[in-house]
Amino acid sequence: MLKKLLYFVGVALLLVIFAVGCGGSGEPAAEEETMVEEAAEPAEEAASEDAAAPKDEEAATDEEMADEEEMADVAFDNSLLDTFDATNFENSATIDNNWLPLVPGTHWVYEGTTTEDGEAIAHRIEFTMTDLVKEVAGVQTAVAFIEDYAEDELVEAEIAFYAQDKEGTVWYLGEYPEEYENGEFVKAPAWITGIDGAKAGIKMWAKPEMGMPDYPQGWGPAVEWTDRGQIDQMGQDVCVPVECYSDVIIVREFTWDAPTAFQLKYHAPGVGDVKVSWEGDDQTQEELELTEFTHLDADSMAEFREKALMLEEHAYERSKDVYGQTEPAVPAS
Repeated sequence: MLKKLLYFVGVALLLVIFAVGCGGSGEPAAEEETMVEEAAEPAEEAASEDAAAPKDEEAATDEEMADEEEMADVAFDNSLLDTFDATNFENSATIDNNWLPLVPGTHWVYEGTTTEDGEAIAHRIEFTMTDLVKEVAGVQTAVAFIEDYAEDELVEAEIAFYAQDKEGTVWYLGEYPEEYENGEFVKAPAWITGIDGAKAGIKMWAKPEMGMPDYPQGWGPAVEWTDRGQIDQMGQDVCVPVECYSDVIIVREFTWDAPTAFQLKYHAPGVGDVKVSWEGDDQTQEELELTEFTHLDADSMAEFREKALMLEEHAYERSKDVYGQTEPAVPAS
């Protein structure tokens, strides 16, 4: 009997020990599993946040770009650029628009000041219509030669291309400007209609009117040329050193990226630009008045023709990808 009792007690003790052993090994395992899960949760959350962050940034960037494009579309209408049609020009190098007549041999000189680093410096521009014509985008254009002086030092020389359509509106088809510093060539940001996305714009309407929306004066995206104009005032009286003029039109000009910096150009009937002023945030604060208005004799005309042709020769060397794709300018027949 005693042996049986001891036997059962021994078995019972073995069962207790076994149960305790199993319980002890199971509970820590459960705790470890819980800790692993808890440790994994923050990592998963962090990974989720990291994955989401670039998407949010990308979405924000796309949103900002869309807003900028929408603002640009709302602020400026460039649809006029697509109305340029070479078939709408005939005798296009003859420009007799009342407020911008560009007759070969006409020579305008403007004098005044511009502001650089807060200081007003002497400024002079000489604008000459040559007797050259140049085909641009299928249109015969009249060639202007312009020299820009600061403190009597030549800082820019330029040839520019104008054409008048059948209605009498004057278009601007491009330019080749050379910029200089201390007498040395710096750069030549040329744009020509039909090349590198460049398009012709309006320089003067045949029948300008108050209330007309602002308009592109050309479009040269490769060199960030984005000038625009708007009829600001009409019927003005203006006096400059050459003469006093009536029925003057003031065109307010600005650029796409500086829409609150304005240059004011005063156009007198039968003469063209007679004065330049400014308003708004224009840092150059250019003030110019017409000081000479003459018609060149044959010898002077030949001199300016040669200057323009020499600049064009530079253009073929320095602007092969743009100017190099154009036909040479030639004397009008």
